[in-house]
Amino acid sequence: MSRTDEQGGVPTAGAGSLGHRVPDLGALELLLAVARLGSLGGAARELGITQPAASSRIRSMERQLGVALVDRSPRGSRLTDAGALVTDWARRIVEAAEAFDVGAQALRDRRDSRLRVAASMTIAEYLLPGWLLALRAQRPDTAVSLHAGNSTVVAERLLSDEADLGFVEGLSVPTGLDSVVIAHDRLIVVTAPGHPWARRRRPLAAGELASTPLILREKGSGTRQVLDAALGGLARPLIELSSTTAVKAAAVSGAGPSVLSELAVGEELAMRRLVSVPVEGVALARDLRAVWPTGHRPTGPARDLLSLTRG
Repeated sequence: MSRTDEQGGVPTAGAGSLGHRVPDLGALELLLAVARLGSLGGAARELGITQPAASSRIRSMERQLGVALVDRSPRGSRLTDAGALVTDWARRIVEAAEAFDVGAQALRDRRDSRLRVAASMTIAEYLLPGWLLALRAQRPDTAVSLHAGNSTVVAERLLSDEADLGFVEGLSVPTGLDSVVIAHDRLIVVTAPGHPWARRRRPLAAGELASTPLILREKGSGTRQVLDAALGGLARPLIELSSTTAVKAAAVSGAGPSVLSELAVGEELAMRRLVSVPVEGVALARDLRAVWPTGHRPTGPARDLLSLTRG
């Protein structure tokens, strides 16, 4: 309970928090308008509130401060001596609040002027271009930079404040990051049309896939994580490459079979440069996630991009 003045029941200095002892900005702006216009009704109209609401706000402020601030009469409203003094203080507070607002807006403008995105390769190559075009329509003045790398690199950039929003493809969320699922994907086994697997009549078994050297993404990539988990860590690399495009090109050349995102090979399958090979007993589905540092929900352009991905 707050301490009170024994004579008037007015809160004494230091009782409770400052927020309970100092009128809010809306009330102070109203008092300044009354002082400037000499009319409570005129002040109410200027601030877009009703006159009864303005009267109630003035009375509440008078009770809070323990002094009369405004004398009301048919000829208008005038400040009391105490009201004139409080108005002078209020002006300084409102000016300081306006400076605060200008500074906060400058911070938001600086935040909104750029967006740094880190994404694992499949998302960067096949999904982000469309999302970023949609974001540009909403925020034409925001400069966007995109760093593509595997899921481990995405996490490192987010945690070192080198990216504002990330996208990963692995089975788990890297430590220190929060996430939300934005899409689903499936890995498929593909090979050039001349490979013996392209003519198979029965699906590949998990053991045969695990025992065959494959063209693979490097360790740390989301694609490799999913494949290693599906095969119990037994995937055998024929070649390890650091981008989806490079893996796909090697598979198209006939170097060997590979496992790639369904998103990445649609054109090659349609044009018969690659053939999809059915597999049984292997779980190759995965979630695609947006990620950000734990406790720091995306704001500004990052929030807008996240909304576009989920739309």
